[in-house]
Amino acid sequence: MSDRRSGLSRTRQVGRLSPVRRTSTVDLIADAIRGAIVDGDLPPGVALGEAELAFQLGVSRGPLREAMQRLCAEGLLVIPRRRGLAVRIMTADDARDIHWLRARIETELGHRFLARPVAERKEMLRYLSAEVKRMQRALKADDARELGDAYLDFHRVLAEAGGSARLERMMGTLLIETRLCTFSMYAHFEVHRDLADEHMAMLGALEDGDAELFCRLLEAHLREEVRRLVAEPTEAEDLEAGRLLAETPDVPQPLGRLDLSEGV
Repeated sequence: MSDRRSGLSRTRQVGRLSPVRRTSTVDLIADAIRGAIVDGDLPPGVALGEAELAFQLGVSRGPLREAMQRLCAEGLLVIPRRRGLAVRIMTADDARDIHWLRARIETELGHRFLARPVAERKEMLRYLSAEVKRMQRALKADDARELGDAYLDFHRVLAEAGGSARLERMMGTLLIETRLCTFSMYAHFEVHRDLADEHMAMLGALEDGDAELFCRLLEAHLREEVRRLVAEPTEAEDLEAGRLLAETPDVPQPLGRLDLSEGV
């Protein structure tokens, strides 16, 4: 499954043992920064000071610089006009591109998932069902952050269930960018109450082996997400009744020191 706070994925493979992957310091730093972006601890547009980050994480500047270059390549960090790096601010065009790509990739993942052996599908359906139940519990508790995290984790499980490491990596970045769109375009962290029902319907289509219905539901969901993100102020007011909100920091929050194992 995935980390409840950051939503970052952990390795899980169906039907065989997962390979042991030696995690480097650069990997750990990149994961920590990605997690802080997903959580909103590093808000869009915030400048990242190399010396301060190195101090907070308890790492040297060499691996930190390499990790930040990796995140630049992923598109999560940018080089603004001033010196240094900053967390990317997503625009309406970015939101359209991200959700267009997600629609293409996730419909393919749905087809690949349904082509897998029945036993493997059943196991992954349990994970997908668990995330839908998390959404439902969060909705009852009016917990916007838990609902949003369960949403990301549902789509991470789907990405893993497709059986393509390349598509899974691409989806990992697109889902972080999806969260960045939320932080960039809303004053607070914001999700919509109908997420749970939408994903229950998608889960039902997968359980029934109905690829066509799953793809229709997914594409409709992503179109609606774009509409909400790029809505004009007057239209956004009309959508307010269906929202759950949570406060997010306006300034960067300190990152926790990394617990580096000996030899990493």
